Order: sequence, then C-alpha cells, then structure tokens
Amino acid sequence: MTNAALISLSACEAARRIAKGELTSVELTTACLDQIAAKDADIGAFQFLDREHALAQARDRDAQMRTGRGIGRLHGVPVAVKDIIDTEDMPTEHGCRIFAGRQPKRDAACVASLKEAGAVILGKTVTTELATLEPPRTRNPYNPEHTPGGSSSGSAAAIAAGMAPLALGSQTIGSVVRPAAFCGVVGYKPSFGLIPRTGVLEQSRSLDTLGVLTRTVDDAALAVEIMQAHDTGDDATRATARPPLLATAQQHWPLPPMFAFVKTHAWSMADPVTHEAFGELVEQLGSQVMEISIDHTTEAGVEAARIVNRVELAVTFGPLLDKTPDLLSKTVAGMIEDGRRISATQYFAALNARAKFHETIEEIVTNHGAILTPSALGVAPKGHGSTGNPIFCAFWTYLGLPAINLPLLDVDGMPMGVQLVGGYRDDGRLLRTANALTRQVEALGACASGTCGQDHHH
Repeated sequence: MTNAALISLSACEAARRIAKGELTSVELTTACLDQIAAKDADIGAFQFLDREHALAQARDRDAQMRTGRGIGRLHGVPVAVKDIIDTEDMPTEHGCRIFAGRQPKRDAACVASLKEAGAVILGKTVTTELATLEPPRTRNPYNPEHTPGGSSSGSAAAIAAGMAPLALGSQTIGSVVRPAAFCGVVGYKPSFGLIPRTGVLEQSRSLDTLGVLTRTVDDAALAVEIMQAHDTGDDATRATARPPLLATAQQHWPLPPMFAFVKTHAWSMADPVTHEAFGELVEQLGSQVMEISIDHTTEAGVEAARIVNRVELAVTFGPLLDKTPDLLSKTVAGMIEDGRRISATQYFAALNARAKFHETIEEIVTNHGAILTPSALGVAPKGHGSTGNPIFCAFWTYLGLPAINLPLLDVDGMPMGVQLVGGYRDDGRLLRTANALTRQVEALGACASGTCGQDHHH
C-alpha cells in the first residue's frame, strides 16, 4: 500500500489488516511518522514524539504476531495521546510551563487499556494550557490561518492531517466536539464516567470526560469500548456491565432514526452560514426531525456549567497561581480568580440543578430520538487569539450526556460539524444513530452530485 493509502486507513480497518497479516504495525507506524515529519512543522500537532520508541513498540507488536499468541483488538495500531494523560514512557506536561519535563511513573488507566489491546502509543499531542481556553501553537490542517479549536487541539489536527488513525482527547466544556468540528473529524465524548480518568489531569471533577478523535464512528466506538471500565481510582465510574459499543454502532436500523432538532439559546449567536447549512440538513431529513425549543433550559444550563467549571478549576489550579503566578497565562489566572469569586451557594445550586435538566432532556430523547444540534457557532474562526466558543457543547457536557461530532457539512472548503447527543449511558444507540445519519447524508450528497446509483462509501 502507498503511504497515502496507509494514512487514510480507519483504526478498525488497520487492526483488521494487521490481524490478518496483510499489514505490519511497522509499516503503518512508519507511514504515520513520515506524515508527521512532512506536515507537523506547519501544523504543530505533537508535543512529544520519539520516532525510535514508536517503531520499537511496533516491532514488538509484529514480533508478538509471529508467535501466534492471541492479540488485542487494536493490535499494532498507532494512537496519539493528549498531553494531559499520563504515559510512563513519555513526558506529560499539561501544556503548562509549570510541568515542563514532568515524567509520570505510570500510565493513565485509559493508556494501560489501549496498550493491553495492543495499541502503539505514537506520541503526545498538544493541549491548551491545563486544558483551558488559552490558545496553543497548533494550526488548523484545513487552513493554517484558522484555529483548530481546543483543548484537544493537537489530537484533532493529527487525525485531520493523517498523522494517526486514532487520538485521545478530553472534554470539560467542549474540548473534543469543538476541535473535531473545526478540523473535520469524528469527535466522541462518551457518557460521563464511562472511561476512568485515573492518571489524567483534573480540571473539573464533576465535568471532565475522556473522549476520542477518529476518522469514523466505528473507530470511536471501538476505542471507547476498549477503555470503558470500573476503576476504584475514579468515583465517577460504575461497576456495571460494559456494553458492546462497536457491535451496537454497526447494527442497521430497521427504520430511519428520528431526531430532535434543538437549536438552543446559542442559535442567535451562530453564523448565518450555520443557519443555512442546518436549515438544508433539517429540510433533507424531513419527517425524521422535530424541532424542539428549550432555550431557557440551555441558557440556564450553560451558566450552571460555567459556575461548576470555574469553581472546581479554581480549587484544583488555585495553588499553582499562588505558588508560581508568573508561569501561568493571564487567561488561566483570570479563570481561577473568576472561580474564587463564586459563592458556595451558587456552586451547589449549579450542581443540584442538573437533576431537573436531566428530566427535560431524557423526555426529549425518549420521545423524539437523538438530539441534533450544531457543534459550534460556525466553521473554525480565523486567527489564533481564541480556540472558538464552546457554547453549543457546554450544556451536554454538564449533564454528562454522550455527544458526537460528525463531519458532515462544509462551507467554502472549511468543515462544519453536526453534533448528536444521546441519553445518559445510552452510548451504543447514539453511535448507531450517528452511523445511520452519516450513511444517509452521504447518500444524499452522492445524489446531489449525480452519482446516486454508484457506491459512494469512502
């Protein structure tokens, strides 16, 4: 296979070929490393990369194949890891000068699970400072004049630029879905507590969620299925059965799925092109969509999310500001100071409001299907002074609901994402709906370009 073909393989397809002996881990890892060497000077997706170490892992995986022993479900597949997630053999610096050169003693639980499944840990991707809103050096692969989004900036850019088939990210407000939308990739934030956060930088205990950035919905399903676990180190995780996310994602719907189009209060702030693109999408889906307005709910929810995030961030990062104020950006210092001004009464009210919001949303999802909503206000904003506004993501993260960005739209050559949100811990159904919607939109696109009868899978 050519390098171009290798770097466009999905993680599932790569794992399948390696398992069948049609491809080696060294071939795939080399192709990824060559792509990084060719592109990353301009994009800046990687924070840490040791080519030799990545290849040594790949050779190890290939040697294991030859022994004929059983192999894991991501055997030999390279994975890029956001630099707030601990890796015992690579530095983890949290995108912050305070942690420069920090070397963890052990892998985060999610990394350990990936290694157990046979993955090759390719390198560490750039995160915004302490996974907040301070823009990083990463550029958008579609157009370097634009932001890649944040805080999983490097992970989203790496997938978009063909540097890895799979990358880990995290979302506290909108840090998986938004960069995925801006970089034109799949970004899946599973239900809160599905993947243990042990060994991951804590910003906001009630909100932090690990997620993945991938090329396909199936890849996202497989990766999260491998990482989901009960972990005594993370009290958000539960000792429940682990649902077969990939098998569910691949099931075909007997009927076309139904959607609740929820514009939210942020719709009025969205770009006119977003209004236009979503107007067309909803029109094409016709009777599958019911528009539902819960603007006052989302507005109150986004404010509650901000309060919870700021207070918890101030508690976690406050000591850093007190000890080494000169090593933090003004952005982060401002967020900490903001959190310190919020009263305990406001904080507990914001936490306790979730139960009521949950009822509203569960009712919508039960009666109308997955929630369809924009992932961001528009395409990636021009300039590097901001990572874009996470307002379309905050409410769903605050409720701990599973959400996924699908790169289904584009405007003047820049990707625009469609966000689907599902019921709490109903991740399999959300992924299955995401696959169904992707197939449907691709079929419509093929008809629009006059290739309707032809096979249009890519």
